[in-house]
Amino acid sequence: MLLDLSQMREARARIERAIEPSQFPAAGDEAYRVEAPVDLAFDLFKDGRQFHLVGGLQTTLGLSCSRCLEEYTQPVGADFDLLYVPHVENTGEGEREIEDDDLTTAYYRDEQIDLGQLVREQLYLALPMKPLCREQCRGLCPECGTNLNTGDCACAREWADPRLAALKSLLHKDNGKV
Repeated sequence: MLLDLSQMREARARIERAIEPSQFPAAGDEAYRVEAPVDLAFDLFKDGRQFHLVGGLQTTLGLSCSRCLEEYTQPVGADFDLLYVPHVENTGEGEREIEDDDLTTAYYRDEQIDLGQLVREQLYLALPMKPLCREQCRGLCPECGTNLNTGDCACAREWADPRLAALKSLLHKDNGKV
């Protein structure tokens, strides 16, 4: 999934690729699975040794609900505007404050941009903070672990703050008298 920059002769080019889900093998620690081909389309602008990529991607991701832990799929789209500069320009100037331009700057090596890395980064940025299979997801019972979307359990749902237990014992000790 490498884009060969040495083949680019014009100052502007349109790149469109469909990347199969098999190109993104699921590792055990991944927050998502790519379920459908990734449609990647962007305009590539050449300015000397710098390359400006403006475009977007669309696919369907497999996620795990953060409330009930059930697997579900969600369509995802992400737009990006990135500047690629040669890796040799990354001088590691020491400690300095990050500026807005630093967040959209990436580096390439050997006249190639790794489109797989670009897609993975954009998918991570497009992930919801709290993936939910549906907005009304009831989650799991904190006592027995039953999925409350598929059925109810007989667990007591009453909760008492343990920090107030000492005060509650004073009420019972005096039978509520002051």
